[in-house]
Amino acid sequence: MDPELARPFITATRDVLSAMADLEVVAGTPYVKKNNMTCGLVSAMIGITGDRQGAFCISFERNTAVHIVTQMLGEAIEDLMLDVQDAMGEITNMISGHARVGLVDMGLKLQGSTPSVIMGENLSISHGTSSRAMVIPFSCEAGAFTLEFSFS
Repeated sequence: MDPELARPFITATRDVLSAMADLEVVAGTPYVKKNNMTCGLVSAMIGITGDRQGAFCISFERNTAVHIVTQMLGEAIEDLMLDVQDAMGEITNMISGHARVGLVDMGLKLQGSTPSVIMGENLSISHGTSSRAMVIPFSCEAGAFTLEFSFS
């Protein structure tokens, strides 16, 4: 998979989390994932269709997700399951949309599905493609999280 495809996802993640949660995020070096396990407690996934097929997923540790959602809402979270799941789904949807605009500039027209949010550690996920996922690790004052994608 072309490492240049990571650029729109990095830009989208920075822009969305800056605007929605007043959070500065730093992208680490992208790498190819060796397994199908989630990398955090809260993971949101969007299927991708169009010029290529696949999916992308964002996984947050508990503390990172809670911090981001608290920043977004401007108040403490009352229901971890409900508040965090809804907000993570919305953030994932916004990052997906923003990244797909960047991918159009690279010649790829893609559509995204409605996000699915799952909670639990070390859950197995499938990107619906035989290609290995590319992972972009991120860090911020709230903690760490990963974004991964795979297209064929």
